[in-house]
Amino acid sequence: MDLSDINSPDMQKFYSEEQQRAMVNEMVAKLTSECWDKCITGTPGNKFSSSESNCLSNCAQRYVEMTMLIMKRFQSMQ
Repeated sequence: MDLSDINSPDMQKFYSEEQQRAMVNEMVAKLTSECWDKCITGTPGNKFSSSESNCLSNCAQRYVEMTMLIMKRFQSMQ
């Protein structure tokens, strides 16, 4: 690979896709950590209690909604 390949449209597309993947992975890691700490108060058993399950679901939904809201706000500022 020579240096001209670095600026090719294919390479730029690849780089953009990798950035998006990294952002999604980071979001999932943050969501998992935040919601787990908030919703799982004891030692988990074989499955979550109904209150833990509801809490995790609501927490994840709010996290995704807020992330989307923030992303839209930043996009509108550009």
